[in-house]
Amino acid sequence: MENLITALGLINNYEVFIAICIGSFAGIIFGAIPGLTYSMALALMLPFTFTMQPVTGISLLLATYIGGMTGGSISAILIGIPGTPSAAATVSDGYSLSKKGDASIALGTAVIVSTIGGLISLSLMIVMVDFISKFAIKFGPAEIFMLVLFGFSTICGLAEKSLFRGLVAGLLGLMLMTIGTDEIEGVQRFTFGNVQMLQGVNLLVAMIGLFAVPHILEVFNSRICDEDQKNYDIDVVKTKLPSFALLKKYFNLMLRCVGLGTSIGAIPGSGGPIAAFLAYSHAKNSEKDLKEKELYGKGHLGGVIAPETANNAVTGGAMVPLLSLGIPGDPATAIILGGLLIHGLVPGPMLFIENAPQVYSIYLAILLAYIVVFLFQVNFIKHIVKILRVKPHHLAVGILIMVVVGSYAIRNSFLDVNVMIIMGLIGYFFNRIRLPVTPIVLGLVLGRTIEQEYRTAMSLSAGDPSIFFGSIVCVLFFMLIILTIALQVRKRVIDVRNQKKLKEVNQA
Repeated sequence: MENLITALGLINNYEVFIAICIGSFAGIIFGAIPGLTYSMALALMLPFTFTMQPVTGISLLLATYIGGMTGGSISAILIGIPGTPSAAATVSDGYSLSKKGDASIALGTAVIVSTIGGLISLSLMIVMVDFISKFAIKFGPAEIFMLVLFGFSTICGLAEKSLFRGLVAGLLGLMLMTIGTDEIEGVQRFTFGNVQMLQGVNLLVAMIGLFAVPHILEVFNSRICDEDQKNYDIDVVKTKLPSFALLKKYFNLMLRCVGLGTSIGAIPGSGGPIAAFLAYSHAKNSEKDLKEKELYGKGHLGGVIAPETANNAVTGGAMVPLLSLGIPGDPATAIILGGLLIHGLVPGPMLFIENAPQVYSIYLAILLAYIVVFLFQVNFIKHIVKILRVKPHHLAVGILIMVVVGSYAIRNSFLDVNVMIIMGLIGYFFNRIRLPVTPIVLGLVLGRTIEQEYRTAMSLSAGDPSIFFGSIVCVLFFMLIILTIALQVRKRVIDVRNQKKLKEVNQA
C-alpha cells in the first residue's frame, strides 16, 4: 500500500497528464494512418523523454504504445486498410459493417472492447506477473514454433469457402517471407542479384499494398457508383457505443480473447497480429448459430470484437516479460525498454524490489492512458467518420498519396514502394478470382517466426525432430493443431454435402 501511495504521488502532476495526452493522441494518429506505425511514433517520442522525469518519460512512451494499438482499427473500419498489422484481422468485418452504414457502431465497439481488453489485461498483469513470467520463460524455440504453427493452422478458418484457395494464399505469404537475407546464416535468397532485395519484403508494406491498392483500383473502376454513396448516411453517423445488452452477449468471448491476448503477449517473439488472428478464428469457430457464423467476413460485430479485444490485451501481456525479464516482444516494447534503461530502470526481478513505486506508477500510467485514449476516440469518432463525406475517387487519390509516402517512409526505400504496388496488383487479382487475401498476411506475419524457431530448435537438438514433442506444452499445441485442422476439414465436408443436397432439391 505504501508503494501505491508513493506511485500516486509520482503520477499526480500535470506534466505526467500532459505527456499521456500527447502520447495517446500521437499514437492514435500514427496508428490510424497506414504506413505510419506506432513503433515509428515511439521512436520519434523517445528523444523527447531524455530531459523528462522518469515517470513522465515512461508515461509518454506507454501512452503512445497504447494509443497506436487502438488507433489501427480506425482506418481498418473506415477505409478497409489496417493502420497496424494488429488491425489486419479487423478489416473484413469492420469495413463490411462500414459499407452497410454501421461505421459508427463498429468504431464505437472497437473503442470500448479495446479499453476493456486492455484494462482486464492490466489487471491480470498486476495479479499474475510472477506466474506469467515463470510460464513464459519456459517457452523455448520448440514451444514457440508449435505455438506459431498452431496460429498458422487457423488459416483453415480464414479460407472462406475454399480450403484449397486459402492454403494457396497462405503458402504465397510464406514464399514472400523467404525473400531477402537469411537472418541465421546470412545467405541471399530469391534476390536475383538485386542488392535492394536483400532487405526482403516488409510486412507493413505488403499489408498496405494488399489492402489499399485493390480498394483504390475498385473505386476507380466503379466510376463513383451512386449506390456506394448511399451506403453512407453521414448525417446520422455519430458516436455510438454498444449497448450493455450487446456487451453482455459478447462478454464471454471478450474474456476468452483477453486471456488469449495476454498469454500470447507474454511470450517473447509473438505479438498483436498473432493474437488478433487467433482470436478472430476462435470467435468464428466457437459461434454455434450457423446463420451468425456465415456472417463472419461479411459484417459481423464479433469479427471486430474478438481481434480488437485480443490485440489490446497483448499490451498488458507484453509488459510482463519486459518488466520481469527485460525481454521485449516486438519493436515497440524494445523502444520502451530503451526508455526504461535511459532513466535508470533496469528490468528484472530486482526492479520490483528496488524500484517498486516506479513499477506501480507504470501500472497507473497504463490505466490512465487507456482512459485518455478512450475519451479521445469517443469524442473524435463523430469527426473521424466525416471522412466518409469525401467522394470515393477523391478519397482514393488521397489514400494513394498516403500509402506511397508511408511505404517509402518505413525504410526510406523506393523498393518498398514498388513492392507495395506489386502486392496491390496481386491483391486485386486475388479479389477478382475470389482468392482470400488474409491468409497471405497471416503467412507473412507468422512465416519468419516459424522458420527461425524451427531452425533454432533443430540446431539445439542436433537435427533430432523429437524436440518438438519433448515437453507437455509442445504436445498440447500439437494436439490443438490436429484438432483445429480436423474440425475445419469436417466442416468443409459437411458444407459440400449440404450444397449437393440443396442442388438436388432445387433440381427436383
